[in-house]
Amino acid sequence: MRMKKILSIALLVCLLPGVTCKKKSKPVIAVVPKAQAHIFWQTVHAGAIAAGRELGVEIRWNGPASEIDFTRQINIVDDFINQRVDGIALAPSHGESLVSIVERAAQERIPVTIFDSGIQTEKYVTYVSTDNYKGGVLAAKRMGEILREGGKIAMIGTIPGSVSTTERENGFRNTVQQEFPKLQIAAFQYGMSDRAKGLDVANDIMTAHPDLAGIFCSNESGTVGAVQAAKSKGVAGKIKIVGFDTSPTLIEDLEAGNIDSLVVQNPFRMGYLAVKTLVDYIRGKTPEKRIDTGATVVTAANLKEPAIKELVDPPIQKYLK
Repeated sequence: MRMKKILSIALLVCLLPGVTCKKKSKPVIAVVPKAQAHIFWQTVHAGAIAAGRELGVEIRWNGPASEIDFTRQINIVDDFINQRVDGIALAPSHGESLVSIVERAAQERIPVTIFDSGIQTEKYVTYVSTDNYKGGVLAAKRMGEILREGGKIAMIGTIPGSVSTTERENGFRNTVQQEFPKLQIAAFQYGMSDRAKGLDVANDIMTAHPDLAGIFCSNESGTVGAVQAAKSKGVAGKIKIVGFDTSPTLIEDLEAGNIDSLVVQNPFRMGYLAVKTLVDYIRGKTPEKRIDTGATVVTAANLKEPAIKELVDPPIQKYLK
């Protein structure tokens, strides 16, 4: 009798003007990249949308304009916590600065997956990314292969405190020092994940070291800056550039011989798995703590291979209309 009364009251409430009674909407997964403009993050977004459609969850995407705006990224995560989303997939811009907000999400019982770049806490479900140290090793081995006679090389890093790119830089540096003694790392500067800054840094390095034989850049914007500097100084193709990540512009320069090679990640798969592992966890499964999404050295010689074409030309427009 009491239950009937409760149901009757609930029905009457639903019939009141301005009151909407509906079933719970599908789960909401927030995805927070380091930034939004780079094609890398657009590809991650496409992968996340693909997973959302397949798994029947809503994807809410938001990130800062710049990869160095840690405060904005923290505020975005905080907003999603306050919205009581069902889960958060986060690419931390800084390994230390985002710790507190990730731990707050855990305290609020909102599961978090970390993707692209690591963080100095264990309060997350899984970590989905490239093995970035290995990516740096691949770049160093390529540099050693093309500069067999040795020479001066330089490194253009990304951002201090970014775990992913620091691991790449360490992998490159350590491998050069251990396996290629004829190569001398003559300069290291940060490009701050900005093409204009990358150009300035590359110009400075090339001016200071006119006999430079090669440059390793640990992300897309640094690679773009290095290529632009080489073109402006008339040494494009002479200075061997080994970059990281891809874009249509970089592929054009690879085909033209302005870039020797690119270490290419799989950001589509990264975005897809960041969402899928989170949804699996919410639905009762236990994913692996660490998932490697892979990295491949792309050259003009292997660019037309089907697997490589899929990596460098992901189906972004299919999902981001």
